[in-house]
This record gives sequence, C-alpha cells and structure tokens, in this order.
Amino acid sequence: MDVLGNELNFQYELLLPEIVLAVTAMLIVGLDAFRTELNLGRRTLPGLAILGLVIAGGLSLTWIDSDTDFARLITIDNFTTFFRLLFIATALVIIVGSWEYIERYVAHNAEFYGLLLLSTAGAIYMAAARDLLTAYLALEVLSFSLYTIVSLARNDQRSGEAALKYVLLGGVASAMLLYGLSLLYGVAGSTQYPEIAAALSAGVEDVELPLLLGLVLIVGGLGFKASAVPFHMYAPDAYEGAPLPVTAYLSATSKAAAMALFLRWFAGPLLPAIDDWQWMIAVVAVATMVLGNLVALQQRNIKRLLAYSSIGQVGFMLMAIVTISEVSASALLLHMGGYLVTNLAVFMAVIAFYNQTQKEDIVEFRGLAQTNPFLALVMTAGLFSLAGMPLLAGFLTKFILFQSVVDGGYTWLVMIALIMSTVSLYYYLQVVKQMYLYEPSGNPARWRLSPTGYLATGVLLVATVVLGIYASPLYTAADRATVALFS
Repeated sequence: MDVLGNELNFQYELLLPEIVLAVTAMLIVGLDAFRTELNLGRRTLPGLAILGLVIAGGLSLTWIDSDTDFARLITIDNFTTFFRLLFIATALVIIVGSWEYIERYVAHNAEFYGLLLLSTAGAIYMAAARDLLTAYLALEVLSFSLYTIVSLARNDQRSGEAALKYVLLGGVASAMLLYGLSLLYGVAGSTQYPEIAAALSAGVEDVELPLLLGLVLIVGGLGFKASAVPFHMYAPDAYEGAPLPVTAYLSATSKAAAMALFLRWFAGPLLPAIDDWQWMIAVVAVATMVLGNLVALQQRNIKRLLAYSSIGQVGFMLMAIVTISEVSASALLLHMGGYLVTNLAVFMAVIAFYNQTQKEDIVEFRGLAQTNPFLALVMTAGLFSLAGMPLLAGFLTKFILFQSVVDGGYTWLVMIALIMSTVSLYYYLQVVKQMYLYEPSGNPARWRLSPTGYLATGVLLVATVVLGIYASPLYTAADRATVALFS
C-alpha cells in the first residue's frame, strides 16, 4: 500500500515490453560470450535484437487506450504507448539499416545491441514515469548507455574523446537536474506528479525563490539531454566521434525522450507554475533555433552539420512547450514523428554512403546522383523535408506546429522560426549541390546498396512522402496521446 493506504497495482504484465527488451539484451550478450562454441553466424545478434524489438512492439499494441499505472511509478496510457512504439520503431530501423556498418566499424557488437535495447527501455520509462525519481533513473539508464556506445567506434580516436566529453558534461547536467528536482521536492513535499501539481496549485508564495531556482536547474538539465543552447556544447563532438548509427540514435531517440519528459513535466506537475518557467523555455528556444542554424552554415562534415541541424530542430520543438496546451502538445508529437522519419532517412543514406566510400565530408558526396541516383534521391527528400519543403513530412508537421504556436499567442516566436527554417534550406542545399551539380571524384562507377540498405532507405523515403501528403493516422495517434497526457 502507499502512504495514503491505497492499494498499489503490481501488474508486471504492464511492463512486458521493457522486460522483453532487457531480457533480449542480456541474451545477446550471453550468447556472444559463447559465439565460437555455438557457431553463431554474424547475423544472429542483429536478428535476435530485431526479434526482441518486434515482440516488444507487438506487446505495446495491447495497451492502446489503457489508463492505469504500475505502483504509482509508471503510467500506462496512450502517451506511453505512442512513445513505446516510436522508440521501438527507431531502434528497429537503425539495426536494419546499419547492421553492416556495425559489423565493420563498431567494436563489441553484442554490447552495442544490448545497450541499444536497454537505452530504448530507459527512453520509454522517461515518457511513462509519474514520479520524479523514476524519471531520473530512466534518464540515467538512457544516458549511461549512450556514454558507452558513443565510444565503440573501431580504430577511431575521435570516439573515445567524444565519449569522454559526453560523460563529463553529462555528469554535470545530471547533478544539475537532480539538484533541481530536490528543490522541487522541497517545495511540493512529494515526488509524485499529481501531488506536485496539487501543491503548486495551492500556492507557493513562501517558497517562490527555491521553486524558481529549481525550475532553472531542471530546464538546464533537460536542456542538456535535448542539446538545447546553451547546453549543447557536447553534441557536435559526440555526433562526429560516435559511430554513425549511434549518431542517428542520438539525434532521434535521445531528442524525443527529452521532449517526452518535457511534456510529462511541463504539461503535468509543473503546469501550475507556468508563469515562472514559460519565459525560460522561450529564451532557450530562440537561442537554440538561432545558434543551431547559423553555426550549421559553417560545417564541412556531414555529421557535424546534422548535429547542428538537430539542435535547430530542438528549438522548433521547444516552442510547443512555451505555449503548452492540448493543441500544441499534439502538434509537437506529430512533428516529432515526422522529424524522426525524416532524420532517420538522411542518416540511413549517410550510413549506406559511408559503407561504400568511408567518407563523411560534405564534398565527398559530389556526383552521388550519378553513382547512386536512388541514394541521392533519399538524401534530397530527407534534407528538403528537414527544411520544411512542401509535399514532404517536414512541411506538414512543421506547419501544424507553427500554427499551434501562433494560436498560443507567440507569433513573434514563429517569425524567428520561419527565418531560421529559411537559413536551414541554404546549408541543406549545399549537400544537394554536391550530389547533383558536380562530377564524382575518383572512380565514377555506379554502385548498389545492400538489400537491407534498400529496405531501410526505401521505407523511410515512402514514409517521408506519405506523411507529407496524408498524415491523418499519425495525427490521430498524437491527438489520442495528448488527451491522455492532459487527463
């Protein structure tokens, strides 16, 4: 029972998707220890990881339209289910589209797949938590997994350096966040979301300063996890030094998990204190949009360019937190889904290109339209979608997001976002220019992708186009998730 005498719900079947992910991770590491004795093929480990993700995704579907919790620590509702499916699908795409890269360029493959699954479980619990300590522990599961897999690039000194910077700054950010949560606990007298909301709604005039300081630290700690300015310093180096699949994962799941936690906290327990934190998020959003897009103009490495691009995208997402409501939260979930599809399409194309050329500078993409027209098409569609060009996912989802912010009374914020979107088109076009306007260097012979490469990039290309024309299913799912969030 809890402190109020209410019976706690210990239905462990509520946690089955994450249990499957954890068991699969342990099984992968255990089997790898006896790979020689068991005569395991090189596709066994990624195949097992894919199987675990598919089973977890199928189990997640059984909890659609549920509204319950596990021991008042984990909430199982449509918001949780939305992010369960989103994070599982992201990990699935990364493994299918990059297992060849992982085989060649990533050290300790079993540990990579195991940590990928565990970090996915951590990301899910960030979205599902209904207690501050549960959310913090979930965030640390995700963070520690990322610290490790960033360092797993084989024969690349940048990887170890990137991991060191990441873990040092991540430790500072975690301490900042934990201290902020302790101040919030001191003000509210509870770590449970409903009790915090009730305490803040009752008035906090006597503890206004501790609350304000706690909010500043919370915004800073979460801002680091989302790579928001000025907490973004680790991101470009971590993106450049990490193996490409890890870079893709950082730009997708890590960002989405941070935004899920932003939504859970600022649409729930912290909503009564909106006047204290709204201006903070607005300032961070503007700084993130402006710096992310302007610095991206100077990049010559495709991973660093996509790092600053993702920083700019976080600025757009934070606008929905500033104007938090059912409408803006639903628009944010829709945009997040479109962003993940688009961003993964670009990264899967970059991974396929690296598998063939071992190059990652933007100038090395010259003539790709001649040597692999399909891959050039995927890259172009993905980059144009990130810029918000019509008939692609990025345009529709960004339009709805911007409209929700205008409806929330922050037209000036959208004007800045529109200018920065125009700036982003310039540096995306630099990549497209290399692919279509220049002759290929070196051997200009045509080359083909692997079957799994075609599968991953093809599915993501189709999804990018379809979501730009018909996003109703995703919008419906986002709307149902948001209703659960505000209920």
